[in-house]
Amino acid sequence: MPTDPLGWLDAVALRDLIAKGELTPAEVTESAIARIDAANPILNAVAVPLPDVARATAVDPRLPRGPFHGVPILLKDAGACMAGLPLYMGNGLLRSLGWRAPADTVLGRRLRTAGVVIVGKTTLPEFGCQPTTQPIAFGACRNPWDTARSTAGSSGGAAAAVAAGLVPVAHASDIGGSIRLPAAWCGAVGLKPSRGRTSTLPITDPNLVEHVITRSVRDTAAFLDAVGGADPADVYRLPPPAAPYSTTLLDAPEGLRIGYVASVDAIGVTIAEECVAAVSETARLLERLGHHVEPGLPPRLFDEEFAMHHLRSAGWELHHMLNTLAAAIGRPLTPADVEPYTWALASVGAALTEEASYSASQTWQRAYTAEVSAWWANDFDLLLTPAAGEPPALLDELLPPPADPLSILPRFEQIWCFAAPFSVTGQPAISLPVGRTSGGLPVGVQLVAALGREDLLLQVAAQLEMEAPWSGHRPPLP
Repeated sequence: MPTDPLGWLDAVALRDLIAKGELTPAEVTESAIARIDAANPILNAVAVPLPDVARATAVDPRLPRGPFHGVPILLKDAGACMAGLPLYMGNGLLRSLGWRAPADTVLGRRLRTAGVVIVGKTTLPEFGCQPTTQPIAFGACRNPWDTARSTAGSSGGAAAAVAAGLVPVAHASDIGGSIRLPAAWCGAVGLKPSRGRTSTLPITDPNLVEHVITRSVRDTAAFLDAVGGADPADVYRLPPPAAPYSTTLLDAPEGLRIGYVASVDAIGVTIAEECVAAVSETARLLERLGHHVEPGLPPRLFDEEFAMHHLRSAGWELHHMLNTLAAAIGRPLTPADVEPYTWALASVGAALTEEASYSASQTWQRAYTAEVSAWWANDFDLLLTPAAGEPPALLDELLPPPADPLSILPRFEQIWCFAAPFSVTGQPAISLPVGRTSGGLPVGVQLVAALGREDLLLQVAAQLEMEAPWSGHRPPLP
């Protein structure tokens, strides 16, 4: 665990010290680079360290004086891009080709404008397809609370780096739980914003959103203020909030009606006792804060029908993405170019028929979204669930068998069963590190709000952070 005290300051604290002249961007950047150099051989959270790029950025007089001027962060190696930086997406072929981002994405440009210093790119499962971060080409990312365990995925490197104090904040993306699951397993804060709250261009997958993983709720809110807002070209767009999230964060709501659930209807999916206990403890905390908490859930959440349509949609999107990649490199991809799990999942999409088509699954998911979202219009303000169906699992348990990669899906479904539904509905959801196992591992809980109500989620998250602060919980990484 880093002994450098700067490693445990959040991004707001660092940017304030830089603004006051008590620290320089170069000093803060060197500190982060040193922490990465010390811990990354153990964690493998940073797939592509960029110390030279970071040093040059930190001393560049043109570094924008944005809201996070000089604050070091890590970029996930997929999603938000900055022109010229490596872009491997956990894939060995792209690394062998020395692939580079051709241009800034919308979010990449906004991060530049915010004044951050990119110190590296984080490890992720190949193309972000799995809820565990152990890509074959780059090696497993290890959980700082127990290095034999997974960080979840796909933003596993981001969560591990933040939890271990390498950086205060790391970019992340979520298409089925990829922000919330790693935050839950690494003891961090992970907000999946509403569909249309942040821009994912040029990617237009309706389930994809991007934001950050942090250690403090105020960092999560401040970064949403800094980089949020849809681009005019986005397919999905929400109106901006009435006031910045940072300014309303401490407007503590009272007397909210909060439903909670700690089980799903899918056959064979059993929720771990530690995850149920974390929900119960959070319910007690919310009651103590003056809210009304009661059993209650939408008419359906996660079952076999949901899993089927989710698999078909994910397979089709991956198949389409691999075709786009093949066109970019100028030849068809083969099974040797990707991991067996990636090829098998993309093959699901390639094999879809007219009766079992991507379009049919999207139609089903739109009807599901309407059905689930209506629950929040029935006098409920928030839903409380486990963030994941089990605590951090051993890395060895989550390796897809090469001969039958998709046979691991029942285990993966147990992990993402509470997260994936709200990627489909597009609602904002946040994972908070409220719980602990008897062995001290983090157990996250999830709060879900109606579309566009990030303000309410962040306010209640701030209440919980004050009632049961987690900032003093630090992993035992030597």
